[in-house]
Amino acid sequence: RMLTRTPSVVAQVFLLLSIVLVIAIAVIQINQQQVLSPGLKYGIVLDAGSSRTTVYVYEWPAEKENNTGVVSQTFKCNVKGPGISSYGSSPGALAKPLDDCLNKVKERIPVHLHKNTSVYLGATAGMRLLRLQNESAANEVLASIQSYFRAQPFEFRGAQIITGPEEGVYGWITANYLMGNFLERNLWRTWVHPYRKETMGALDLGGASTQISFIPEDPEEHLNSTLQVKLYGYNYNVYTHSYQCYGRDEAEKRLLALLHQKSNTSANVDNPCYPQNYNTTLTMKDFFGSLCTQSLRPANYYPNQLVNFHGTGDPGLCQEMVSLLFNLTACRDREDCPFNGIHQPKVKGNFVAFSGFYYTINALNLSGQFSLDDFNSSMWFFCSQSWAQLQFMLPKFEEKYARSYCFSANFIYYLLVHGYNFNAETWPQIHFQKEVGNSSIAWSLGYMLSLTNMIPAEGKLIQLPLKPSLFAGLLVFLTATALLCLLFLIYLCVVSHQRKDVPHVEHVFIPE
Repeated sequence: RMLTRTPSVVAQVFLLLSIVLVIAIAVIQINQQQVLSPGLKYGIVLDAGSSRTTVYVYEWPAEKENNTGVVSQTFKCNVKGPGISSYGSSPGALAKPLDDCLNKVKERIPVHLHKNTSVYLGATAGMRLLRLQNESAANEVLASIQSYFRAQPFEFRGAQIITGPEEGVYGWITANYLMGNFLERNLWRTWVHPYRKETMGALDLGGASTQISFIPEDPEEHLNSTLQVKLYGYNYNVYTHSYQCYGRDEAEKRLLALLHQKSNTSANVDNPCYPQNYNTTLTMKDFFGSLCTQSLRPANYYPNQLVNFHGTGDPGLCQEMVSLLFNLTACRDREDCPFNGIHQPKVKGNFVAFSGFYYTINALNLSGQFSLDDFNSSMWFFCSQSWAQLQFMLPKFEEKYARSYCFSANFIYYLLVHGYNFNAETWPQIHFQKEVGNSSIAWSLGYMLSLTNMIPAEGKLIQLPLKPSLFAGLLVFLTATALLCLLFLIYLCVVSHQRKDVPHVEHVFIPE
């Protein structure tokens, strides 16, 4: 009996051990697996604005969230010289200024990833104007960029002129993405869609156009003027409008053209928006040469004729002149139509105002959020300074910008208050901001995010503590051991039962 009990105990111990080992190995293999990210992907966007070109480098993990990459800006470079639309007559001269930035970009992106890194160039209102004025010149500029990038190691995805509404929506996407309104990390450090988070409106002021984009109170009512955007698996209906010729630089050209038109002499013109005692000489082409001022050109227009502008630093008169840049009568008191006869729903919620808005506010020594009264008093104080005083007031003094901040401030006031209908109550909901973290608020990131919807994700590579072949071998061996032990135990059970069932034969001794 002792002999049969020993194999049974041994078999039971082996069976238990096998089961425990199978479970332990499986748990370790599952819990200790190391997820190796397939690494980073890179994208390059060139924001070809009317006044300059900026190169942005973005990176994101190669696995994606609901089809859209989680993207961050890692590098930014301003291309020297003017915007690409200024090269209409010499498209070949574009290559040299681009080289400086592109060489820095090559150092930022690992060499083995160059050929898989996409480059996109988006041109905005400066090129939209050039195309309207001279289509063949615009095409030559784009062709010159195409041939430049063909010689680069990156994957060039084309140079295109984006529309005003696209620029508006991409800016809106950037602002909300950076503010965490599309994605946030939960307790487990994974990305989730924020619960009931409101999106922000976006206000963008470029050199040649300005954009307003937000989600209206009742998007259903404004379906004709909203664009549908799909990001991270959610749909958004965004109202957006782009005002051509209402960018900072083009608006100032229109002001100079109006002042010239109203002046008694065509050679010397007073400008109430320039600082007191500031004088500058411009050619007629500098302000009349644009498509935005074509209708104001005098009959005797000579492109190279010189005009002297004399600053009088008069805030009241400056505001009066700026008001003439807005056609407020086209709407005829319709509530949902602030200016230029354009339909716009009532502004709602918080807004972020970036690019030109930010730089002007910064020059007035304001930042973030503030009241409309604070803005007005800062603007009035700034506009009353003489040219000599301004040089001590500005953190960074550049003549071209310094002379125009008073105009810009008045223009921003008029655009936001009389154009978009912000008032003393809703003005503090505007945040004047340049970037979030290290990322610039610009349409280019939104453009990249929309395009990453089309860039395929790569699966994660999983590194396990045991090689799959060893793991499988151990499982097979231990499972086989457990089965053999189980079969052996069953066999012992059957044998001992059979022994019990054998009938006892009793010997009956019959006495003789």
